[in-house]
Amino acid sequence: MSRFSHVDGEGKPRMVDVSKKEVTEREAVAEGCVFLPVEVLDSVERGELPKGDLATTARLAGISAAKRTWDLIPLCHQIPLSLVEVDLHLDRDLPGVVVQARVKGEAKTGVEMEALTAVSVACLTVYDMVKAVCREATIGRICLLEKRGGKSGEYVRKA
Repeated sequence: MSRFSHVDGEGKPRMVDVSKKEVTEREAVAEGCVFLPVEVLDSVERGELPKGDLATTARLAGISAAKRTWDLIPLCHQIPLSLVEVDLHLDRDLPGVVVQARVKGEAKTGVEMEALTAVSVACLTVYDMVKAVCREATIGRICLLEKRGGKSGEYVRKA
């Protein structure tokens, strides 16, 4: 047996066997940012982007991505999700857009990757929505903020 959970005794990648784990309620919250010049943030706020409604498009992209995480990230389990929320807000102090995702599901393994995938794809979608007016947009600070459920219990990121 390998000391790495996703590598077998011969060094080959493997999916972790979770069949003996208990199904529990799982929840994760992740966040990321898209840094933008103030004038682009103003255009977003006024709804003047050539590609249309940034928030609705990015929200839908994030939700869709969370549901497909198992298909995007090798060795992730396919998890039935009961909730995916993706919220965006403009932050003039960044300046930019803050994206946050909350994911819930009842499963034998956590939903952290689903929350992180939702945020990542929503941030990429924000970039895609603004790239016609701004190539300097920068995606960053994608991280797990909270997780609940499972054997390891609760995690809350320190400020």
